[in-house]
Amino acid sequence: MARPIPLELPPRDPREELRKRLEEAPVEHAEALLDSYELLQQLHDQGVFQLLRGVIGASDKLVETAVETARSGESVRAMRNAIILGKMLSLINPDILQGVAVAVCETLGSYHKPVIEPPGIFSLLGQFRHEELRRSMALINRFLETLGNQIKLQAGCK
Repeated sequence: MARPIPLELPPRDPREELRKRLEEAPVEHAEALLDSYELLQQLHDQGVFQLLRGVIGASDKLVETAVETARSGESVRAMRNAIILGKMLSLINPDILQGVAVAVCETLGSYHKPVIEPPGIFSLLGQFRHEELRRSMALINRFLETLGNQIKLQAGCK
């Protein structure tokens, strides 16, 4: 009958394996280690480590200040307003917002103060012939009407 072949494996030493890997690491990763040392030196030269030590040392005071600030009425209103503005921006058609941005840039985007002489009465009436002016005025009128309705609702007026 066949006899089993004895298999004797030497005991595995995880510490010895780690030591070998650590000894080989500088050779395998020499360029990365040099870059890391250079980055660490730059962070040290710029005082980033001192700043981080200070932040960690004062973390309790920073947390207290942040919580006190977040509890203030102004912060709560600012957060609510930011949420509302985010919702509002998500509802605006990007093409319309792009048109507004272009109009603002072309009208007010000059480095110099625009010199716009007020038009005369007849010139102003003549501008109403332009379809673009009438279209934008209708948009502004719709906005003002909706805003007026919202103000009326908020005030509880009839």
